[in-house]
Amino acid sequence: MQKTSAQNHIIKRRWTITVIIGILGMVVSGIAYSLLRQRVSNMHIIFYLVLGLSIAIVVYLVLWALSSHMNKKCSRYAIMLRRCYLLLFAVGFAGFLTFQGLIISSARTEDAQVDAIIVLGAGLRNDAPSLILRTRLNAAVSYLDAHGDVPIIVSGGLGAGERITEAEAMSRYLISRGVDENLIWQEGASTRTQENLEFSLAIMEEKGLDIENVKVAIVSNEFHLYRAKLIAGKAGLDAVGVAAKTPGAYMSAIYFFREAFALANEVFF
Repeated sequence: MQKTSAQNHIIKRRWTITVIIGILGMVVSGIAYSLLRQRVSNMHIIFYLVLGLSIAIVVYLVLWALSSHMNKKCSRYAIMLRRCYLLLFAVGFAGFLTFQGLIISSARTEDAQVDAIIVLGAGLRNDAPSLILRTRLNAAVSYLDAHGDVPIIVSGGLGAGERITEAEAMSRYLISRGVDENLIWQEGASTRTQENLEFSLAIMEEKGLDIENVKVAIVSNEFHLYRAKLIAGKAGLDAVGVAAKTPGAYMSAIYFFREAFALANEVFF
């Protein structure tokens, strides 16, 4: 009787864990989906990966909870499946930590003499730079003040619902901060980081810079710098990073979390 009571306690505990993890998985998937609906860049990657992970965890826990009710043969298969899920989870978690380590390692400003500064776009609000974009523009102004008069390429096209390009809004903001208009080069056709850098490279070539030997400073928020420099390297640019502080601890945590998946997408796909 004592053994049966202990078994019942274990089964109840397993089902409780299953329900809690299942709810958490659905909540996280819901958050990812809501961000996907807002068309946040690369959130489709998070949505599918988080949803897949949530399903895997729930299936694993259901198998774990049901194993005590299965016969020996079925229980053996359930244990094998559970081990596979556990292995996949361990590999995925290790990969996530690795990517986070790479992201954090580049989340700082590098002091160097450069030939141009590239500011990556990050959306507008009522034809003005968004809060996160303003942090990038302010970081660019500070870097310019410390490194002399070099061209600033403001890079960003026309987003959904926007009436002017990000590049135009960024240019206006920099001028309001006292930056010489002649130092600002607008790149207003790009819609993603790869295009930001490739189109900026083309502008530098048009302006007569020696693109074989040019060194640039890429201004973005700290969570984005590793991937931005990785893409710059693929485009043939020698780049250093200028880190803009992401406003708010909550936003920073969300963006660092998201960036690991975006980096995985860049590396593997």
